[in-house]
Amino acid sequence: MDKSSSQRVVITGLGVVSPLGNDPDSLLKSLHDGTSAVGPFSEVPLGVLCTDFGAEARGFTGDISDYGPMEKKLQRTIRKGSKVMCREIEMGVAVAQLALNDAGLDVDSRDRNRTGVVYGCDYIMSLPDEFATGISKCLNESGEFEFSEWGQTGKPEVNPLWLLKYLPNMPASHIAIYNDLRGPNNSITVREASAGAALSEAYSTLVRGHADALIVGSTGSRIHPLRTLHASLQEKLAANQEDPKVMSRPFDKTRDGSVVGEGAAAMICETLSNAQERSASILAEVVGYGSSAVGKMPDGDFLKQAFVNVLKAALGDADPKSIGHIHAHGLGTQECDRQEAEAIREVFGEPAEQPPVTTAKGHMGNLGAGGGMVELVASLKSLGGELFPIRNLSELDSDCPINACAASGVSAGDSFINLNITPQGQASATRIQRFA
Repeated sequence: MDKSSSQRVVITGLGVVSPLGNDPDSLLKSLHDGTSAVGPFSEVPLGVLCTDFGAEARGFTGDISDYGPMEKKLQRTIRKGSKVMCREIEMGVAVAQLALNDAGLDVDSRDRNRTGVVYGCDYIMSLPDEFATGISKCLNESGEFEFSEWGQTGKPEVNPLWLLKYLPNMPASHIAIYNDLRGPNNSITVREASAGAALSEAYSTLVRGHADALIVGSTGSRIHPLRTLHASLQEKLAANQEDPKVMSRPFDKTRDGSVVGEGAAAMICETLSNAQERSASILAEVVGYGSSAVGKMPDGDFLKQAFVNVLKAALGDADPKSIGHIHAHGLGTQECDRQEAEAIREVFGEPAEQPPVTTAKGHMGNLGAGGGMVELVASLKSLGGELFPIRNLSELDSDCPINACAASGVSAGDSFINLNITPQGQASATRIQRFA
């Protein structure tokens, strides 16, 4: 979809929690410095799974100070509410509060009935600790679990509010409740494609006049005892390395899998008229988007087709040569990188004709639903300046025909397209440009 309405959608505030820092400037500096956040797990047992390394957002502790400047009353409310928030939800709420503060969208400058929330999220898994006590009380003398004991003996040991800590619609719910936002509220759960899908939904909601401003974000973690286990069983993860910082190698000839990570980001999207009325500082403009779902095909590259679909949709009628750069999904697996690169070539031509292509995953791996929004923030902050190179790209694979940004000094241009996809073929893309 390309911009066709006279109503323009702009971005006025950002918030981020990432393995590379908890503010946009720190994130961008780390990317330019070539910093890797991949290291030994602290939240997942070592020596148990096929990998012992991931990119944790170590700077986020869940302390109320991580949520940015707030009134004391709101601090107390969020601190109390954290009892029913798992880490992913905490990160999601924190970046929303940071974005609100960054945009100056305070109580006095927003219409609570026309301000809402659109958020992306992974499916969230409960921690085993939630059930450990109840299960232990249902073990017989041989250490076997007795199902017949669960109802009366085990279940009462489970916190009756445990489910609220893990529902994927809770980030949007908490954010709206804490800030008394009564406008549209929506939750998107399509794994890695969630961020782009959330921003697409937000754009449509604003253009059709259903809101003046929306908090748009996504949060995700693949670093979790069960979530990481699932990833190790269902996906191709990079093999352990003596130096874990070289494990994530997008588009490199030697790449052997993705690296798990965690993070969240949010942005304030407003109609141009609303932003101008309150004299907001405008950071960029949303001008195109696309989404697609292509299932596995017996005789075709379904990921490539999904990428092609969303690239064409986000590009719309724009001249492909007008795109400053592409922020690729860049997962680091053989098949996904190959099919993404071929899709870029199909839409933009041979590497010499393409805009430069980069990805942040070489620095911090796959953040799940949070990754797309963190990547959007990184690319947005790069507009008008230099683009950050792909980390660990030593030798571009001949199967990946892209104009890879492999060194400093490349212009980020004045616009970009961000790409994300799930292993099942659900893809999203968004096009953002400098405001003029």
